[in-house]
Amino acid sequence: MGREIERKFLLASDAWRRHVARSQRMRQGYLCGNDRASIRVRVDEEGANLNIKSATLGVERDEYQYAIPVEEAHRLLDTLAGPQVEKTRYWVDVDGWEYEIDVFEGANTGLIVAELELPASDAEFPRPEWLGEEVSHDPRYYNTELARNPYRDWPDAS
Repeated sequence: MGREIERKFLLASDAWRRHVARSQRMRQGYLCGNDRASIRVRVDEEGANLNIKSATLGVERDEYQYAIPVEEAHRLLDTLAGPQVEKTRYWVDVDGWEYEIDVFEGANTGLIVAELELPASDAEFPRPEWLGEEVSHDPRYYNTELARNPYRDWPDAS
C-alpha cells in the first residue's frame, strides 16, 4: 500500500523563486471522487499517471500511482474528466528537503501552494522565510477541490 505524508503551505513571499532547481507544467483532472477516494489523471513533461488517493483530511493519506500511456491520459482528460487543474510545479531544495511549489493557472490563477513530502507526520523540517501559513488541514487546497471549486470563486480570493 502506498502512503503519502505531505504538508501544504501558502507562501509569505516570492523569495523561493531564486532557488528553483527545475520546473514542469502539469494538467490534471479527476475521473471520480467521493467521500472515500479520488481518481486522478495527470500529464506532465515526463509522462502520465493514474493516481488514487484516499479522501482523508490531514497530512497522511493512502496513495497509489500507476504510469499510463500519455495518449490515453490525454484522451481520458479530454473525454471523461470534469473540471481540470493546470499548474506549473517548481522544485526548491532547502537544506536537503525538496519543496514542490505549485503556481496554479486558469480558474486557480493567483494561488501558489508549497508542498513538502515527509518520512513521518511528526518529522522536523526546515521552514524557510518564504514559507507562510500551513493549510494542510484545509480541504479547499486539495487539487480535487480546486477542480470543483476553483480559487477564483472563493469569496476571500485575492
